[in-house]
Amino acid sequence: MKEINDFRKMKKKGEPIVMLTAYDYFSAKICEQNSIDMILVGDSLGMVVYGEKNTLNVTMDDMIRHCNAVRNGAPETFIIADMPYMSYHIDKETTKRNASRLIKEGRADCVKLEGGSESRLKAIKCIIDCEIPVVGHLGLTPQSVHKFGGFKVQGKHHDQKEMILNQALEIEKAGAFMLVLEGIPEELGQNISQSLNIPTVGIGAGRYTDGQVLVWHDIMGLSEHNAKFNKVWHNVKEMTDFAVKAYQSDVKNKNFPDEEHVYYPVDSRSSHE
Repeated sequence: MKEINDFRKMKKKGEPIVMLTAYDYFSAKICEQNSIDMILVGDSLGMVVYGEKNTLNVTMDDMIRHCNAVRNGAPETFIIADMPYMSYHIDKETTKRNASRLIKEGRADCVKLEGGSESRLKAIKCIIDCEIPVVGHLGLTPQSVHKFGGFKVQGKHHDQKEMILNQALEIEKAGAFMLVLEGIPEELGQNISQSLNIPTVGIGAGRYTDGQVLVWHDIMGLSEHNAKFNKVWHNVKEMTDFAVKAYQSDVKNKNFPDEEHVYYPVDSRSSHE
């Protein structure tokens, strides 16, 4: 399993970091079998697994349940767990308790939280004080969807660029070991990545971050959310549609089950095996 220092070394060597979301045993197992560097158990599961319009209804229990499934599928992969909405917004004690639950009960290796305000910096510091590594997240932070008025690209204007860059620098100072940059112009992603000593991982942040992360369902063509930054490498939806239609057809036409897929008594086995 890679550790925090391995990701710092990858940044120094210019070796891209590959992160992918996973929400269950099966997807996590495939990630590990194919040597994905890091798995993010994102609160995006609210949208792609449960069909919610945003991530705000995801709970701590949801995150812990899915983290455990992912750990079962990827016992040797570094796992990041999202802290869901309102799990780190109230006070230090609540923040520490929730972060520790994701580590102890969810078996994640670190946690990720969104934003770069003063309260977020304090949350990062108090979690690190519990010896829990933290990943920051700036730009289009999905938990701020109502504040932004939708899932909109951030950092297009000069004042926004300066704010996001300054927040990135403060997040590094607060002790985060990595920063996710989402939905920002490529130039800003490059500027932030070059300004920080910690690695950056982009999702819609251009070509010059230290790594990339995408959502499992998005790269498989299984998502209803078609962002500009996403690429479908293999359209699994087309394959599953074909399988379901073929199954339906075989059952309706009484072609399934056939002789190969039924059981027989012991005394007649020899004539059918």
